[in-house]
Amino acid sequence: MTAPADRWGDRLPRRLGLWSAVAVLVGSTIGGGIFRTPAIIAARVPSPWPMLGVWVLGGLLALCGALTYAELGALFPRSGGVFVYIREGFGRLPAFLFGWTELTLIRASALGAIATPFAEYLLRLLGYDPAQPGVADAVHYVAAGAIAVTATLNYVGIRWSALVLNASTAAKYGALVVLVLLAFVTARGNFAHFAAPAGTLSGGLFGLSLVSVLWAYDGWGDLSFVGGEVRDPERNLPRALILGTGAIILIYLLVNAAYLYLLPIEQMARSPLVAADAAQLLVGRTGVTLVSLVVMIATFSTLLGSMLTAPRIFFAMADDGLFFRAVARVHPRFQTPSVAIVLTACLGIAFVLARTFEQLADQFVVAIFPFYALAAAAVFVLRRRRPDLPRPVRVWGYPAVPFLFVLASLVILGNALREHPGATGLAFGGILLGVPVYFLWSRMRPHP
Repeated sequence: MTAPADRWGDRLPRRLGLWSAVAVLVGSTIGGGIFRTPAIIAARVPSPWPMLGVWVLGGLLALCGALTYAELGALFPRSGGVFVYIREGFGRLPAFLFGWTELTLIRASALGAIATPFAEYLLRLLGYDPAQPGVADAVHYVAAGAIAVTATLNYVGIRWSALVLNASTAAKYGALVVLVLLAFVTARGNFAHFAAPAGTLSGGLFGLSLVSVLWAYDGWGDLSFVGGEVRDPERNLPRALILGTGAIILIYLLVNAAYLYLLPIEQMARSPLVAADAAQLLVGRTGVTLVSLVVMIATFSTLLGSMLTAPRIFFAMADDGLFFRAVARVHPRFQTPSVAIVLTACLGIAFVLARTFEQLADQFVVAIFPFYALAAAAVFVLRRRRPDLPRPVRVWGYPAVPFLFVLASLVILGNALREHPGATGLAFGGILLGVPVYFLWSRMRPHP
């Protein structure tokens, strides 16, 4: 039997403790980004300290978002997170548009984009070249299988998925720590790399680099989606947001410093697989195999975290009458949003079977940031309209901290519109298509 709603209005059991919540955040964030993005940043910002400065700035902006969501998470510790924050701050239509965009543009593409590198590295470890035509087709099927496995783990209970997520997150974070320690302890690098002559810096390229870095940090907001399953949420949600984001910033800075110590910045820029090159310097060809394993663990952990968090958005929509009621079903035995998990998995599998990695990545890049900004802006609206609500946590540095995060999100959108007007315009068109769908839905199923 489904448990009754708790005092915050959530029907899912609260089984995630503080460290499991931290693992959800870290596991959802550290994926392929830290293994791919550093080369892009080094190419765009060819000076050591400005290059590290991009990572610092991106981390500070992510921390601004986490601090902002800490107040909102403690105020509304509900399943759906961002969906709830937008609904409480701006109403049902913007909240519906977030759920609509997650359903049609963001989540299925994100699952496919995460699962594809996992499949590529797995096949590579088995001795197959993913670039070969026959093997390229197999990538889609292996990626679909990975989505199905993570969905099954989440279907049978959050305890199992949290256990695997905790272990895989600890493994990939630990592997990055080992890489950093080996880099500096073995003394196979050169601190002179940090004092290399500055290359030509471009403001536009610096801005593009910041966009790439923020995507490497993206994932911290996913913890809000499982806010309805965190124990003692008024304390643990804010703590997990801040601890998890801080841990990510720390390891990202240390890893980039290790890369720079081992490789001159111009070599970093020419090394798409910079982690593999760094590991090869440290332990030979074995390092390439080890990095492949770490990337597999990292992407599987991120996929598991995304499959854990994403269905809660559709569950919250259905629970609020903005989606089919069946999607709000809680499994009587496993106490999980079973229908929402199956729906999310089916969408992810369909997308990954039909599209390439680039198509999947382009699909969700722009679509999420308008809603990140809108959810953060809800802090200002709620402070003004509902000042008497009990606030266990208040944003440090208000109003500057949430304002900086909202501004950064808008800059990202403006830059994307300028650089890729066609793809960005299509994404915005897909979001706006949800407006007539909302009014049609409201006429068919009026809110009580």
